[in-house]
Amino acid sequence: MKKEVTLLKNCTATIIPAGDEVVLAEGQTYSIAQSLGGSVTLRDANGMYRVGEGELSALGEEIKKEVERDREVKSTEKSFSEEVVWEALSGCYDPEIPVNIVDLGLVYDLKISGQDNLKKVEVKMTLTAQGCGMGPVIADDAKTRIQALSQVSEVSVDIVWDPPWNPRMMSAEGKRVLGLE
Repeated sequence: MKKEVTLLKNCTATIIPAGDEVVLAEGQTYSIAQSLGGSVTLRDANGMYRVGEGELSALGEEIKKEVERDREVKSTEKSFSEEVVWEALSGCYDPEIPVNIVDLGLVYDLKISGQDNLKKVEVKMTLTAQGCGMGPVIADDAKTRIQALSQVSEVSVDIVWDPPWNPRMMSAEGKRVLGLE
């Protein structure tokens, strides 16, 4: 993917880590910090910004198509299971860290109840830092991905702080990606 992009039009983004919305101006140039899970993290001298799916056209068709291609849910014939929910959660990324929330060890609990096409999924997750304003964005991404699964009728994603997260909670894969092993 291109490492730099000039916006083709104004674009709503989320300031990282504050979580506030901002409008990035047409014609401004940004570095692409990462593109994972259907969003792009941009960086300039003033900070970092998460550009979500609905705003990708501001980055140009080439980048939009590449991000969408990367996000496409792998078509699968798997029936609904806990494994399928974990796979959906593995598509969620912290916009500052190139590791999904499962491998970061942010998902503390996953419960599935109900039957047939009326499954209720409850997730308890945390963040790497309590002051991170991106929590609602990450939780909403997790919820959206789970709701897209067949047979799911209800989803709740709650952010909890106990136990506090620490790097030892990461999977071996997460540590490998970050060069911690």
